[in-house]
Amino acid sequence: MVIAGIVAGGIGVRMGNSSIPKQFLEIGGKPIILHTIEKFLVSPDIDYIVVGVHADWVDYMEDLVRKYHYRENRIVITAGGDNRNETIENIIKKADEAWNIDENTIFVTHDAVRPFVTLEIIEENIRAAEKYGVCDTVVEATDTIVQSSNHEFITEIPLRSEMYQGQTPQSFKYGLFREVYYSMSKEELEIVTDACKMFFLRNYPVHLVKGSVLNFKITYPFDLKMAKNMLEETR
Repeated sequence: MVIAGIVAGGIGVRMGNSSIPKQFLEIGGKPIILHTIEKFLVSPDIDYIVVGVHADWVDYMEDLVRKYHYRENRIVITAGGDNRNETIENIIKKADEAWNIDENTIFVTHDAVRPFVTLEIIEENIRAAEKYGVCDTVVEATDTIVQSSNHEFITEIPLRSEMYQGQTPQSFKYGLFREVYYSMSKEELEIVTDACKMFFLRNYPVHLVKGSVLNFKITYPFDLKMAKNMLEETR
C-alpha cells in the first residue's frame, strides 16, 4: 500500500497579509493545495491520500474535497500537529484508522505548497522507499553555500559540488518511521522537525531522489506570483 501524506499544518505567516493559510490561496482558479492533491490523485501508484491541516481549517478542507467532487473514500483529512513531524505522525495515525496499514506501507510525504511536483518524482520516491526504506528529494545547489555559526561572519564554506537543497517528497516505510520516531526524545523532536534528519541522526542511510527546480515551495508573495505565471503559460 502506498499513501500520500500532504503536509499542510502551517498558517503561512511568511506570505504577508493573507487572511488564510497560503495553501488555500488560489492559483489557476483553485486553491494551491488542490493542485498538489491532484498530482497524487492521478498517480497510478498512490492508493490513498491523507491531508494534515491546521486544526482550525479541517472543516474548510473537508468542504473543498466535497466541492470539487473528489472521491472522498480515497482522501481523508486530519488535524496537523505543532510541527512537521507531529503532523506526519497524525497523518499516519489517521491512515491506520482508515485502512489498517502495516510496517511495509509506503508514505510519500509532500508539502501542500509544492504543486509542481511531477509524476516521475513521485514514482522515483516510491521505488526508492521500497528499496532503501527512506529517501529525500533534492536538487543540486547552484549557489555557493556559506555557513555562519554566529550569524555574523562566515565560519565555513562547504564544497558546492557536495551540496544539495532538500525538497519534498520525503518517503519512507511505516515500520522504519515508527522505529525512528519513537526512539527520539522529546527534546530531540522539538528541534528536529524534518523527517529525513531523524533517520540521519539514527544512522539510517537516506537515499537521494533527483528533484526539479520547478518543484519549488510557495512561501513568499514572489513565489505565488511565479506559480500563477507558470500556470498561465501552460494554458
